[in-house]
Amino acid sequence: MVYQTLKKSLSLLTVVLLIFDFISGMNAQNMRVRDYGIEIGVLRPGKLNAITDVSSVSVGHKTLIEGSNIRTGVTAILPHDRNLFQNKLPAAIYLGNGFGKLMGYSQVKELGNLETPIILTNTLSVPTAANALITYTLDQPENKSVRSVNPVVGETNDGYLNDIRQRAVKEGHVLEAIESAQTGQVKEGNVGAGTGTTCFGYKGGIGTSSRVLPKSQGGYTVGVLVQTNFGGVFTLNGTPIGKVLDQYSRRYQYDADGSCMIVVITDAPLDARNLERLAKRAMLGLGRTGGIASNGSGDYVIAVSNAKENYIPYHSEDPINHNQYLRNDEVSGLFLAVIEATEEAILNSLFAAEDMTGVDGHVRKALPVEDILKLIKDK
Repeated sequence: MVYQTLKKSLSLLTVVLLIFDFISGMNAQNMRVRDYGIEIGVLRPGKLNAITDVSSVSVGHKTLIEGSNIRTGVTAILPHDRNLFQNKLPAAIYLGNGFGKLMGYSQVKELGNLETPIILTNTLSVPTAANALITYTLDQPENKSVRSVNPVVGETNDGYLNDIRQRAVKEGHVLEAIESAQTGQVKEGNVGAGTGTTCFGYKGGIGTSSRVLPKSQGGYTVGVLVQTNFGGVFTLNGTPIGKVLDQYSRRYQYDADGSCMIVVITDAPLDARNLERLAKRAMLGLGRTGGIASNGSGDYVIAVSNAKENYIPYHSEDPINHNQYLRNDEVSGLFLAVIEATEEAILNSLFAAEDMTGVDGHVRKALPVEDILKLIKDK
């Protein structure tokens, strides 16, 4: 009798603790940089302030936290809801600093289009993720005659918190991330490909943001998603937080090397050339946060336009493409939008992240938000 009562009490306690953890996680997830009254830039964010503000874009995560040493995962970004191989999109990739293992660059550079979802993961899991993308593409009934696939996979090295040599990410995990992709709110912080990452010496992660241009400039939306794992002198809305808190690489408190993957999607009708120009401006957003694109940092920007009128069919009876794109004179507003959205996405990745302990007892603390808010208030 005593045993049964104790068992019921422990079960109830377990449920209560699970509910508490869930609520705490939701509260942490909801606290983004704007929730503290800090507005980045001058343009208006979309309704969700996320990459999914761009119509038809969906995001999925697979988070792997196992034992004391696995802290990694996968994030999948689907630019539209159709068969992407059959309905390719204009795309470009810009190398801010090329110390990385991004897969798929040369064909995107040569042909100017994207034909698979975009996968983000850790450095040693790029081949696995690429194989999963090939499987995903070949398994679609419309693609039964396909003999070549250009998988696009980006990475950062989460080896400080994650036992990266175990290569815990499997093909099935990547497919789960793709299959779970949804429109709407995007989880940020210690999730998916951001599970084990570090940013400015603090816990990094996944972050997202968006900007909407005024109707007079087309009303287009620019969405950004980042996987932050880089260093420099952390700056928040112009305040040199890293310098004031004595937390930056010159003090030898942490290694400035790392990487940042930046995915940009817009519904503006841009060709590959202007998408590359857009991608270049995303690096300015990284710079605004204090990132320096150090020697060992793989900083890549993948930019895609999902404007429906410019889908590129795999097969066509017409030998001529009849796409229409914005003139050069019309893209400056988009440049400002991507700078602001990239800056805020990086900040959101930091604000949403939580303390994490990983392999060999390594610890990354979350951003000291209260200290930072005081600094900004006293400025």
